[in-house]
Amino acid sequence: MPLMLFSIMANFIAPENIGTDPKSMLWLLPLTAAIAIVYKATKMPKITAGSFIKEVAILSGSIIIFIIIIALALFGLAWMITE
Repeated sequence: MPLMLFSIMANFIAPENIGTDPKSMLWLLPLTAAIAIVYKATKMPKITAGSFIKEVAILSGSIIIFIIIIALALFGLAWMITE
C-alpha cells in the first residue's frame, strides 16, 4: 500500500513537461474551455443551455484570440531584440 501511495504522490510532485511546439499548444483549448465554463457558471444570473453554451463559446474564443495576439506580439518583440 505505501508503494502505491508514493507512486500517486510522485505524480503530483513532479511537474509534467509540456513542450512549446504547436501540437502541445492544443492543451490550451481545454484549459480555456474550463476557465470559461467556471467563470460563466458563477457570473450568469440565469443559466439556460443555449445562452450558456453561446456565452462560453464567445468567452473561450476571445481568450484564445487574446492569447494568439499576445504570443505574436511577444514573438515580434523577441525577433526585434535579437536581430
